[in-house]
Amino acid sequence: MNPERVRTLSLVAAALLALLALTVGLSYVDLGSAGFAVALAVAAIKAMLVGWFFMELEEGVPAVWFMAGAALVWLGLLVSGTLADLFTRI
Repeated sequence: MNPERVRTLSLVAAALLALLALTVGLSYVDLGSAGFAVALAVAAIKAMLVGWFFMELEEGVPAVWFMAGAALVWLGLLVSGTLADLFTRI
């Protein structure tokens, strides 16, 4: 592995740790109804970093991109189902 790649992965790992610290810190702050949206945004950023750099999606063949897209569609279905359940209980 070339040194530039190691440096990039180290910086991404540091960014992930910083986002983890942000997530933990925000758990102690009362954001009201925006708390869910902020937590979801931070989680999405972490997932994108992991997918792009550690899973090497930038170098992936079209089949890899298709499967990553299918995973995002599945995640969207799961989140929308959860929100639909939540809103029907309110």
